[in-house]
Amino acid sequence: MYSTFAVFGIFGGTFVNKLGVKWTLAFGGVGYCIYAISLLVSVHASVAGFNIFAGVWLGICAGLLWTAQGTIMISYPNEKQKGKYFAWFWGIFNMGAVIGSLIPLGENIHIKTNITVSDGTYIGFIVLMACGAILALFLCNASDVVRDDGSRVILMKNPSWKSELVGLWETLRFQPFVVLLFPMFFVSNWFYIYQNNAMNGAYFNTRTKALNSLLYWLSQIIAAAIFGYLLDVQGVARSVRAKITWGVLFVLTFAIWGGGYAFEKRYTRENVKIIVPNGFDWSDSGYVGPMFLYMFYGFYDAAWQASIYWYVTASQILHSITC
Repeated sequence: MYSTFAVFGIFGGTFVNKLGVKWTLAFGGVGYCIYAISLLVSVHASVAGFNIFAGVWLGICAGLLWTAQGTIMISYPNEKQKGKYFAWFWGIFNMGAVIGSLIPLGENIHIKTNITVSDGTYIGFIVLMACGAILALFLCNASDVVRDDGSRVILMKNPSWKSELVGLWETLRFQPFVVLLFPMFFVSNWFYIYQNNAMNGAYFNTRTKALNSLLYWLSQIIAAAIFGYLLDVQGVARSVRAKITWGVLFVLTFAIWGGGYAFEKRYTRENVKIIVPNGFDWSDSGYVGPMFLYMFYGFYDAAWQASIYWYVTASQILHSITC
């Protein structure tokens, strides 16, 4: 999934420019629906081929969907509203995850062991994803969007593959410092697998996993609001805001992941089922620490993502001035 996601993410802008934002979003949403269907089927039968296909297809669709989403979030607002738009998008986006966490939490709230979530949980996700893909078709066309200051959104029309590659090369040529952001891009989705599988999935029981997920996504909403609005503060120079944000991220990285390292030393993949055979429960002594750690993981993710999107818009502005 992530392999195809990375490849198609590079060329996602071409599809957005050719198909339009709403059609690209709708097409991208289909992949998530098919992926959820493959997970549901795999509960009842061995369908490794279908699972692999669904992962590959989801990677393709995700590359397009997130490029279209980024186009809306970065291109639609004016310069003074970039952070605010991120905050609102990230809040709405994570409300879906909050609802998704409430479903298994409500179904398993009285069960203290590890069990597979019900078919109803999968079906609920599938229905929501299908509705999301369809609703994308009702978005306003970018050409019809008028900002508060009367300006309009301008997107490139009918570009070729060659023009996209040339544009990428020109960006790197005129703004080589953009390359220094690549490590941030590289890391942005890295920690999801560890946090979801090696920590939450491995150490806790079903109902506690659901509670942790709920708190994780709520923390994302809070962090998005804080960082999004602070990044738009106009009384401070953009360069100063960038340096302050970098410093805050630096401190958060060592504080939160330092705590994660301390927690990780409790168990390994080999002995976790011996240490917590039924999964660690929220009623067990010592749960508060891991709970807050997982919440701060979510907080950190939103702070990181907000900074990446904001830095990219800053690079765009600088590139236009240089040209």
